[in-house]
Amino acid sequence: MRIMSLLTLLTVMLATGTALAQERDRLDDRGELLGWEGVGRLDLGTGSCTGTLIARNLVLTAAHCVVDDASGRVLPISKMRFHAGYTHGQTAASRRISKVVVADGYQTAQKASLTQKVRTDLALLRLERDIYSTEAEPFKVHTHPVNANSVTLVSYGRGRNDSLQRESGCRHKQTYRGGVMTFDCDVTFGSSGAPVFTRVDGRLRILSVISMMSQGPDDKEAIGMTLPDVVDAMKREMRNDAARAPVTAGAKRVKVGQRSGGGARFVKPGG
Repeated sequence: MRIMSLLTLLTVMLATGTALAQERDRLDDRGELLGWEGVGRLDLGTGSCTGTLIARNLVLTAAHCVVDDASGRVLPISKMRFHAGYTHGQTAASRRISKVVVADGYQTAQKASLTQKVRTDLALLRLERDIYSTEAEPFKVHTHPVNANSVTLVSYGRGRNDSLQRESGCRHKQTYRGGVMTFDCDVTFGSSGAPVFTRVDGRLRILSVISMMSQGPDDKEAIGMTLPDVVDAMKREMRNDAARAPVTAGAKRVKVGQRSGGGARFVKPGG
């Protein structure tokens, strides 16, 4: 794969800085944000990513946002907050996190191929309390084959972390074997976990989640993954966890790992 030879795994993404044909809009006030409140800023205590509400109590984001690279353990959930529709200090709803489920294989994929790392770079966060329809509406995951070239990216990022940026008209370029997808959308620090939307019968569906970016001599690509199978598996794990018996007084809880640095990843050109 061409993109694989261009990448080294890092922590969020490089900003493009190139003049593109896409339209980029800053959603700076509540009127502009209408309908996009389900996308929010995920604060981690040491940094932030973008996350998306996919159910009243579930947020989808990138696994590397919530997992410590060095230890492979989930960061302390006590420091995590999801702010739906965050803009300039105001939010449609803010919730603590009560549970994190990481895609199977991600925490043991440090020595795996880049395809495997990207394909499993997903996490599902259960909110402490539901977000209601009067606050924000969740988005559904796209479950059918990709049949549209034009997509929309909605994200936070460095230099624009106080409000969402909506980039319409960027393109889905290719889906590779293993489920890795590439886009020509504009991403930067904090864009990790951002949703890539496609429109189906007039409704927005989440096509992919941003994991990283590659930079070659002539172009740059945002990289994500196909979602349905991995998201369904994380939902099952979340339901199974909720159905398990509570921890008794004699049982020991496993503590989440401590983090040494920020929660983002980066990719840059190979040598």
